Amino acid sequence: MSNGANQLGKVFSFAMSLKQRIIDDMTAAMRAKDAPRLSTLRMVKAAMMNRQIDKGGELTDEELAKMLQSLLKQRRDSVEQYEKGGRAELAAKERAEISVIEAYLPQAATREEIEAAVAAAVAETGATSIKEMGAVMKAAQARLAGRAADGRLVSEIVKAKLG
Repeated sequence: MSNGANQLGKVFSFAMSLKQRIIDDMTAAMRAKDAPRLSTLRMVKAAMMNRQIDKGGELTDEELAKMLQSLLKQRRDSVEQYEKGGRAELAAKERAEISVIEAYLPQAATREEIEAAVAAAVAETGATSIKEMGAVMKAAQARLAGRAADGRLVSEIVKAKLG
């Protein structure tokens, strides 16, 4: 294989890595008869296919990560609702799905990292009141790009800094 073709192969395999990892893990879960994991990965794959259809092409790893973040947010909201409704078994199922999905995302930002990003965003924007929360949120999210960060926690920290 020529060096150029080898480089292209590396780029292609890197671009396909997250999607391929999900599909490979789905096959492994099938073989292992791991029904809860298989169910979650099938749901992830279906969401991925729907996004690809909407986009009209392959998703990048960044787009896949955003989709996974969205699925996580839905699951976390569901856990909250199930707990309020006294449905512990359904909340537990959602938590299991969360742990499967989180395995495909970058390591989540710690509270300290989020606080540092918010402090830098406040300094950068010169924000002094809660009215400027949107600008601070946007700047903080930009600083946390590439890291999984819970939007609710970021919002909470921004409110505390500006309030």
